[in-house]
Amino acid sequence: MPNARRHPLDAPYVATIRDVTPGSAAAKAGVGAGWSLVRVNGAWIPDVLAYRRELAVGDAVLEAAGPDGDDITSFSVSWEDPGLEFDDVIFDGLRLCANKCDFCYIHQMPQGFRKSLYVMDDDFRTSFLYGSFVTLTNLTEGDVRRIIDEHLSPLYVSVHTADEDLRRDMMKWWRSKVKDPAVTQIRDMIERLESIDIYTQVVALPGRNDGDALDATLSYLASRPNVQAVAVVPVGLTDHRINLPDLSPYTADEAAEMVDRVEAFAAERLSERGTRFVFLSDEFYLVAGRALPDAASYEGFVMLENGVGMVRDFLGSGMGERPLPTRLAAPKRVICATGALFAPVLREALAPLAAVEGLDLEVRELVNRSFGSVTTVAGLLAGRDLLTQIEPGEADVLLLSPSMLKYGTESFLDERTLDEVRSALRMEVAIGGRDLRELVDTILHAHVAAHAPQFGFSTHAVKEAARQH
Repeated sequence: MPNARRHPLDAPYVATIRDVTPGSAAAKAGVGAGWSLVRVNGAWIPDVLAYRRELAVGDAVLEAAGPDGDDITSFSVSWEDPGLEFDDVIFDGLRLCANKCDFCYIHQMPQGFRKSLYVMDDDFRTSFLYGSFVTLTNLTEGDVRRIIDEHLSPLYVSVHTADEDLRRDMMKWWRSKVKDPAVTQIRDMIERLESIDIYTQVVALPGRNDGDALDATLSYLASRPNVQAVAVVPVGLTDHRINLPDLSPYTADEAAEMVDRVEAFAAERLSERGTRFVFLSDEFYLVAGRALPDAASYEGFVMLENGVGMVRDFLGSGMGERPLPTRLAAPKRVICATGALFAPVLREALAPLAAVEGLDLEVRELVNRSFGSVTTVAGLLAGRDLLTQIEPGEADVLLLSPSMLKYGTESFLDERTLDEVRSALRMEVAIGGRDLRELVDTILHAHVAAHAPQFGFSTHAVKEAARQH
């Protein structure tokens, strides 16, 4: 929630200033780091989007308060940047979810992870700013008007199904949290937002919203000009589903049927409108034992962060043009740790390195003991999973996927750090690389670099910045 301390000028919320550009209008007015922006043009500013909107008028009067809340300074700008950088992008607190979905991942989270991971956010502003998926069920009429009037496009929307009754049954929104019942009707919302480009996702549940129901959903979405694409991802499950509906992961046969169905639909759309329109997450192909589509089939990887094309993007153009050495200058043992889903792919990709004399390389498939063995993706492995399945000193180097760390930090889901894991395992522990070429270079040439995660500023990072704990 927003800070409960009384704000200057009785503001309902303020924007905490992290930094001020030297020589800017704000700096000349005496505003500094730790101050708060209170109003612009006499209006409370709920987020960075509203801030930009007021500045776009051309002439703006800004009111800022000192760290103690008492010093109020007013200054003006005319078609210039005031020079303010903020702690957060959302000033009035993240909007929270109004749903109790059968398949909600937060409801099946184990204890002991970053606090932000337990926040059920559903904010249209982070959807526009960072591409996080929202359901739209918590919008007010004012929110809808703002999206349209300010042209907050594109948005990323969790549709799940275009069958209104089935969607209600799957998502089970709380009546007390739904501010406007009209926004729960997904077809009406998509049509009302006709001026907004929308990227959609379907979290598929075996026997619920797949099969013929999925065909109907895809046909409807393809009929709407503002819907740009659909990502179909399998339901994510953990072993911590206490007092929740019984759900099952996709079997190999079910995943293969999904691949056939969706690829047939995508082929028709490609012929009709020049885009496949619907894209399956990698997990369906890996579970089904099917070959991944080539890179061109992902049409620019528009939903990469949703697990669509991550493996193909990682494999990229292969190991690169540099020939492999015949031997290493000194023997070295390297472990590449990853999840059960990706391990076979990584073993095959790294198989040529077996010919390098002096290199003892192992792809270690880790069981997810934090979330349960049903969770097979590398990005949900915690520091504790490394410490319980890798012996201290058993390798010279342990290489990990960038997705295992919190964006911009060296912290795992359970708040353990790379340094703590290094100390406990008595070996070098590092990120292997963002793609296969970087990983091979790290393995062979010891170029252990501080590789950033593959993706941008995540919603979880926004949650933590907003202190939604």
